[in-house]
Amino acid sequence: FGSSIQAFRPRPAVIVPPPQIAQMAAVSRSCSTDSAALPLPRQSTGHLMRQPPAAGTAIEKSDNAVQAASLTFKDLAFSAMMPGGEKRTILEPCSGHFEAGQLVAIMGPSGCGKSTLLDMLAMKKTASYSGEVFVNGQSRDPTLFPRIAAYVGQEDEMPAHWKVREALEFNAALKRPAGTMGTSRKVAANFIDNLLESFGLTGVADTYIGGAQVRGISGGQRRRVTLARGVAARASLLFCDEPTSGLSATDAELCVKALRVIAKRMNVLTLVVIHQPRREVVELFDTLVLLTSNPGRMAYFGPVGQASSYMEKCGYPVPAHASATDFYLDLLTPGAELDASDALVAAFGARQKPELARAVDEALAAQGQTAKEMLLAAEEQGLQGNLKPGVRQARLGAYAVPFGSQVRALLRRKALLTLRNPGAIGMQIAMPATMGVVLGAVFQGIGHHPFGIAQLQFIFILLTMLSLQSLPLMPLLIEERVVMKLEIAERLYKESAYILTTLFVTVPLSILGATIQTLIIYGFSQLPMDYLPTILGWTLLLFFLFDALFQCVAAAAPDGEQAITMATPFLVVFMLFNGLVVTRATAPLFLRWIFEISPTSYALQSIVLMMAEDADPNGKLLVSGMGYKQGEDVKGIIVIACMTLVLRVLQVFALKHLNKVQK
Repeated sequence: FGSSIQAFRPRPAVIVPPPQIAQMAAVSRSCSTDSAALPLPRQSTGHLMRQPPAAGTAIEKSDNAVQAASLTFKDLAFSAMMPGGEKRTILEPCSGHFEAGQLVAIMGPSGCGKSTLLDMLAMKKTASYSGEVFVNGQSRDPTLFPRIAAYVGQEDEMPAHWKVREALEFNAALKRPAGTMGTSRKVAANFIDNLLESFGLTGVADTYIGGAQVRGISGGQRRRVTLARGVAARASLLFCDEPTSGLSATDAELCVKALRVIAKRMNVLTLVVIHQPRREVVELFDTLVLLTSNPGRMAYFGPVGQASSYMEKCGYPVPAHASATDFYLDLLTPGAELDASDALVAAFGARQKPELARAVDEALAAQGQTAKEMLLAAEEQGLQGNLKPGVRQARLGAYAVPFGSQVRALLRRKALLTLRNPGAIGMQIAMPATMGVVLGAVFQGIGHHPFGIAQLQFIFILLTMLSLQSLPLMPLLIEERVVMKLEIAERLYKESAYILTTLFVTVPLSILGATIQTLIIYGFSQLPMDYLPTILGWTLLLFFLFDALFQCVAAAAPDGEQAITMATPFLVVFMLFNGLVVTRATAPLFLRWIFEISPTSYALQSIVLMMAEDADPNGKLLVSGMGYKQGEDVKGIIVIACMTLVLRVLQVFALKHLNKVQK
């Protein structure tokens, strides 16, 4: 079967092969599974995406195609450590080579390692594995590889109040190749319109994505949005992990047709893990990789159109009127009635593996562009070769757009999502205002009473409520963090850009709510206005600290329940050690140091000492027993500021290193 492997070797521009290999080369060049591929009249990419041609129809590569990227892998293998301590092989060493512009299907029974193989090729596997991956014969650059590749996982996590069109525009803006920086807004909008039509999303373009509490698009449409977001990145390599799962047969065919147009027209190497597609879908692919399980092993690597004849040569002809892909999976499923997995693996080793190994060696010897050279070439292509001194060169870092552009894109999305979400605004403004009215009514007119226990309780409750202002936001922050982790894994933006966006939108709203609550409560209390600046200042300082605490916990905790559990000890300690509940005199000696770092102690101390200056002798006597010290306001402000800064740094660390997407 060595002739079929020749289609995957790097070929010179002009060759004169034997007849059988010439036919295979023609198949590869036409990017069709049918040797009788019919050429299309030259059409625009938009037209082809709106009306994808059928399988067997050749699609001409566009003049604006992305930089070509072949993918070669050698001896990729993965083993997992089981809970009992034994080591289990998930995927045995396998090798292969794919040329640019191919549409590749990776199939096999459950547990065969097809998603594992895709994740290793896409550099998404977080667990350690063995083997090497090469792009254009060059070692894969861990920094720049995400710039030339896009990944569509099985997760469909997106903000509920996001619109479909906005989701595609977001990915296109943050991961566009350097060469398209100068693309006009009209051209970019047309590209998004074509994507929407290709994936059957035009009718819901301005509909919310939706979620558990928000009505939006269907599950199948949500899956297509995720796939379209990956295509919107316009990368040279596209990896899709079961993109048709949950879709109807018609929608699945629509999506694969769109992927075929992207692969052929834009010269994008597209690898798709797919599960039991129907015949019309399979025929759209160029290359088929079949794996078997227990452990994962390669059983076929070659053109889709030759898989049936290969199986027949191995002694397993496809029955008449049977689905070829279903038959393949029956053969490759260990323990099934038609199980022939061991025999097909042995046949692969004898028939295909030697030629495939030679094709891999030839691909590695014929080195092409590095990832850096691809980005520079894309920039030159976008500028139509008119590079001049002073013209901005391609960005060669891990991110396609500058930090400022990341912040602007995130800020726009965050502002829109917040304005569309009544719950977010209600939680940050309406709820504090309501609580302000309730607490104000409880302590109404307390300013007319002599200074005593009632005033101390009022100040304590006021500071406590303001400290808890951001506590209800932790589940929302954790929900946003899940989306953020998936997007950061695609190198759309940095963690610091996400945090800045939160500080620019969420924090100002929370400050507004805290200020409104404080003013309402203070108005009801009828305390002298001379106290207001000091009380408001300390309440806002405490808000900044506890907001940083809750956001730090939300960044580190695996889920909402554990976030509450992690935050509770800090709240309890700071609320107890404040001079009112526990004083320095009554606190155990080994715990008195807590007063030095307790933010509520400094705030309560400053406010109470200020109010005590106007108190009667009984009030002054009450305050003297609390163990408060004069002249510690500056110290308290410095302590709170330093603690806030440390918590923000820990938040960045947690977002960057904890709760990563595990694969």
